[in-house]
Amino acid sequence: MTGDIEAGARHPGDMDPEAYRHAARRVADWTADYLRDVERFPVLSLAVPGSVRGGLPASPPQHTEPLDAILTDIEQLLIPATTHWQSPGFMAYFASTGSAPGILGETLAAAFNVNAMLWRTAPAATELEQVTLDWLRQMVGLPEPLFGVINDTASSSTLYALAAAREAQSDLRIRELGMAGRPDLPRMRYYASDEAHSSVEKAGIVLGIGRDGLRRIPVDERFRMDPVALRQAIHEDVAAGIRPFAVVATAGTTSTTSVDPIPAIAALCEQHGLWLHVDAAYGGAAAIAPELRWVLDGAERADSIVVNPHKWLFTPIDCSVLWTRRPEVLRAAFSIVPEYLTTTEGSDQDAPNLMDYGTSLGRRMRALKLWMVIRHFGTDALAQRIREHCEYASTLARWVSTEHDFELLAPAPLSVVCLRAHPPGLDDPGTLNALNQRIVERINAAGQFFVSHTKLRGDYAIRVAFGNLRQEQRHVRGIMSALRGAIDDVG
Repeated sequence: MTGDIEAGARHPGDMDPEAYRHAARRVADWTADYLRDVERFPVLSLAVPGSVRGGLPASPPQHTEPLDAILTDIEQLLIPATTHWQSPGFMAYFASTGSAPGILGETLAAAFNVNAMLWRTAPAATELEQVTLDWLRQMVGLPEPLFGVINDTASSSTLYALAAAREAQSDLRIRELGMAGRPDLPRMRYYASDEAHSSVEKAGIVLGIGRDGLRRIPVDERFRMDPVALRQAIHEDVAAGIRPFAVVATAGTTSTTSVDPIPAIAALCEQHGLWLHVDAAYGGAAAIAPELRWVLDGAERADSIVVNPHKWLFTPIDCSVLWTRRPEVLRAAFSIVPEYLTTTEGSDQDAPNLMDYGTSLGRRMRALKLWMVIRHFGTDALAQRIREHCEYASTLARWVSTEHDFELLAPAPLSVVCLRAHPPGLDDPGTLNALNQRIVERINAAGQFFVSHTKLRGDYAIRVAFGNLRQEQRHVRGIMSALRGAIDDVG
């Protein structure tokens, strides 16, 4: 019997272990070369729609294909159709660098392939997640107690937070009775600034609050939520018989990285009994640097907070951390335990069943890669990289402010710069917007950099985002040179 078991272990029906070892070394070599040489590829893919589909067979293979053939297709088909987020020339949206320790952690998590739905189905994954998120809490300066879970993206984390906020209105009994066809249910409303992320609005759609249930609050000259306008909106809604239930404050908005005045917003939430959710998906990581900890001022008073390590903490996508001071409410919003998932554990925070804090029953071991990133770099090195990215943005903003053909369109408090070309004498808004759009297209087509855009008070803004682990001062000089060259080419 022992011999049979050993033979079965050697031949489980999967790839032979020695063949896997050889293939893994090949893939490791390939990925190491890719990370080393990523700048040789155009950052933004120049592929046309259908190019990958057209290059692959319409039907799956019937027989085993060699690794060489697979890697060849990766080189010839997938690489040309890949936009290289790993490249230091990637300056669009927000950076998302998969560091080497994070990639190794992702590999190990795939090898374990556990489902962390219950404590007993993945004790190591469950407890590692709790330890790692407490480390991160300490790193960004948030106080105890906070209960954390890792979700895929901030869109999910914000959805879950707002579901908890709705559940906190316990007298409405929405979990049991729903919202449809209820004449006894008041209109509900939550609030976010004009600059808040689109996921905040999507959450209202999913939760049945509707787009009309989100009231957008005006921003000040620095694109931060106006607390006076928020107070007025709450009073108007209460007077109209509408039930306010939550406010979403943003620490690092998508367009300009502005930071809402969280202390003032928190005071209003406490006064009116509203759930405060802080969307720090991008900006929260900055608080690892002590001098940038102001980004989360007031967040200790929030009911929930989201920070995405896959944005600015060099952890491969996906990894979104949701903390809450009120885990019992979050659990009440989602926990459904059928008999086949009933266990003797999971009744307290020492052995939580993480499936109870969101919609997903299947949960990957996402904490492993974040844990490895934190251990590899340490807090000092992580803070230094964040500090450098902010310095790069400050440098670019300073250079732009001295250029006669360019201007800043927003402050640059963190690692993103919003600017536009504005040659002297060219003041027509439509013409300026068209010029700046051509500049973005020209830079992206050249291949060395990829930048994105936004609109600020109707003006088309070129948006340059630093945050890639491999960026250096030469990339700041390079994007400034690219901007100058582009305006000469298309102006």
